[in-house]
Amino acid sequence: MKIKELREMTVEELGARRRELRQEMLNLRVQQQLGQLENPARLHQLRREVARIETIVTERSRAVAKAA
Repeated sequence: MKIKELREMTVEELGARRRELRQEMLNLRVQQQLGQLENPARLHQLRREVARIETIVTERSRAVAKAA
């Protein structure tokens, strides 16, 4: 998902998306340990998307704190 699409989401939606991605990462790590992982690059993509989401959430929380 692109950063522009993520910025349009609410904090609750971002939290739900982050949980989904972390669950998928867990499943892929299990597959990797079993030697069944077909696309190892997907782990890297998921880690980066989770980082993007966490960055957006942090930016928003800092903006709210600064405004108060």
